[in-house]
Amino acid sequence: MAGSLACVGIGMTLGAHICPLARSYIEQADVVFSGVSNGIVELWLKEMHGDVRSLQVYYGEGKSRHITYREMVDAMLTEVRQGNKVVGAFYGHPGVFAQAPHRSVELARAEGFEAVMVPGISAEDCLIADLGIDPGQFGCQQFEASQFMFYQRRFDPSCYLILWQIGLAGDKSMARFATGKAHRQVLIELLAETYPLDHQVILYEAAVLPIDKVRKQTLPLRDLADAEIFMHTTLVIPPSEKMRPNPTILDKLAKLETAHQVDETLTTRKLINNKLTTNNN
Repeated sequence: MAGSLACVGIGMTLGAHICPLARSYIEQADVVFSGVSNGIVELWLKEMHGDVRSLQVYYGEGKSRHITYREMVDAMLTEVRQGNKVVGAFYGHPGVFAQAPHRSVELARAEGFEAVMVPGISAEDCLIADLGIDPGQFGCQQFEASQFMFYQRRFDPSCYLILWQIGLAGDKSMARFATGKAHRQVLIELLAETYPLDHQVILYEAAVLPIDKVRKQTLPLRDLADAEIFMHTTLVIPPSEKMRPNPTILDKLAKLETAHQVDETLTTRKLINNKLTTNNN
């Protein structure tokens, strides 16, 4: 029997976000690998399937996450190569901030196996709902916090700026589970080049269990270093400036609109003239 792989998202909140397709893949699998950060969520998965194997065992303090992700991929692909229907069940969306699902699907397909990714409700989806943000109103830019610090990224303070994983801000080792106040102070200094230090920012954490409360703590940017931060904490920075019109583009569009109106007028007159000529004949 040919093996197969499905990396599915189970959403952020236990039991509330899983879609019927993801549930079906889990229930019909031969082996299910669990990529979730909460033991209760893993127990819930075990109620759906008798062979659930945790991928959390591959993490280790001081161990590079590059190694961890390779081991996760190897574990899933070993079962696929043995002809099993394999499911990787990941919290949130399996394609968002998750190297192992992307790599395992890519590798399985390259080896000729059927492999799919089933989306799930991500932390971004929950953030938009919980904070009442409409990305279409002002726009929205998102970066992983460390990447934002390491590279010269262009961003627009007239839109929302979302920085993910600020608990790991500034980590280049890929082996830590947290950085500290000093690293966050470097991030503050970088942001202060664009935002006032008294600009109100938001610390966000989605609800994982139905009994959890959503965290949406507002504080001045200057206080970020002393705030309680976890691996799953997200920094949301609302716009600090108004959107600036682009007069060059607006002028071009106005000219196009004028030309369109002239064309419509000429077309209408031509139709009227043709109708009058037909009637006179």
